[in-house]
Amino acid sequence: MRVLLIRPKPHKETIGLQNVMICEPLELEYLASNMEAEGHEVFIADMILEKKKIGYFLEKYKPEAVGLTGYISHVNIIKDYAKQVKEYSTDIKVVVGGVHAEVNPEDFESDAIDFIVRANGIRTFSEILRRLERKEEVKEISCVYSRDGKLPKKETEFNYLFPARDKVDKYRSKYYYMFHRNCSLMKTSFGCPYQCKFCFCRQVTDGAYFTRTLQNILEELEGIREREIYIVDDDFLVDRNRLLEFCDRLEEKGIQKRYLIYGRADFIANNEDVIKRFREVGLRAVIVGLESCDSNELVDYNKKTQVATNEKAVEILRRYDVECYGTFILGLDWKKADFHALAKWIKKLGLVFVNLQPLTPLRGTELYEQYRKDFIIREDEYEKWDLAHLVVRPTYISPRRYYWYTILLYYKIMVNPKSALYMVKKYGLKDTLKLSIGAGKVNLQYFKKLITGR
Repeated sequence: MRVLLIRPKPHKETIGLQNVMICEPLELEYLASNMEAEGHEVFIADMILEKKKIGYFLEKYKPEAVGLTGYISHVNIIKDYAKQVKEYSTDIKVVVGGVHAEVNPEDFESDAIDFIVRANGIRTFSEILRRLERKEEVKEISCVYSRDGKLPKKETEFNYLFPARDKVDKYRSKYYYMFHRNCSLMKTSFGCPYQCKFCFCRQVTDGAYFTRTLQNILEELEGIREREIYIVDDDFLVDRNRLLEFCDRLEEKGIQKRYLIYGRADFIANNEDVIKRFREVGLRAVIVGLESCDSNELVDYNKKTQVATNEKAVEILRRYDVECYGTFILGLDWKKADFHALAKWIKKLGLVFVNLQPLTPLRGTELYEQYRKDFIIREDEYEKWDLAHLVVRPTYISPRRYYWYTILLYYKIMVNPKSALYMVKKYGLKDTLKLSIGAGKVNLQYFKKLITGR
């Protein structure tokens, strides 16, 4: 079959991280390689980078099936794309998947969407195409969503072909994350062994956590031409022995890459030798969920860390010249003093790059029902569920004031001569200007929220 896979462009209301990062559509590349191995002809359209409309690609490739994937903020965009496909031809089958579809498939119910993949995306997509070719009943597949269907059993291993990165060759020079240009993505594990209350990750795998073999990971790395590697595991720093073996084998094989990863502060604080070793073979930056400078909040989030642990982790990363991208949750019961306290603490740590997220109780997480009655954003305004919009009414201050304090917090940390000089010295004037322009676009979106209050 001829298959067109589409990565959606974010809605204009979504506060756009694509202004500071655009990463390759790894999930679609996996589908492409595995579907072509079964004889299908596959094409990928990345609508974040494309100027042309959906109709152009439908006319060019004449697909018999279209695959769409995205996050919660893409739900309405995906439904609109599906409608455009059906307006072009009702014969084209539309398949939707992705992490949000796996946890909340009912959100994608639409006359224009034929199949919603509830689990095991690659295997299920393959089975859908196989049955369509044979003109067999597709909805009998256990991992295809139906209202009265049973919850499917999810895979706890990942034995598939490497992603077909050549399918997006026309876009590859545009993929980056902050200062990591050009950047290639890898996924080496699935799920997370921890149980933070706010996190959506465990819902995707039904609480399971499993990894690919190191041999398989190294084989993929050897085939990637980009030097910058963004490992998008929910947490790459889990098993110290596995990590040390990974470092040794990178060195043995002469694989010279630079790595951006996710990691927990407690692992970093308790395994300085691993960070030192990883730095020697290419570790460049770690995205760390520091979350809060308040120990009580860390307990409330079930984070299982302490403020002192966070401070030690940041210091260790600085010691080995590993960039720390700190992510923080802004509390819904915060007042002006809480924003000020976080700014003071971040400055004390010397962090330059931060991501500030209002506490967002996504459906499927433990916090959802607790805050549902206080939502100020409708649940069908999916484009605003981007972990940047304020979706719950703050306890003590107005939404406008909340956005204002958030903007001020960003400016205090990142928009000052000291931070600018640091970025220019470390990353160069050109890349600093590019990032600044992107951050400026995000700031404009925040100022719009400040004016409207939502």
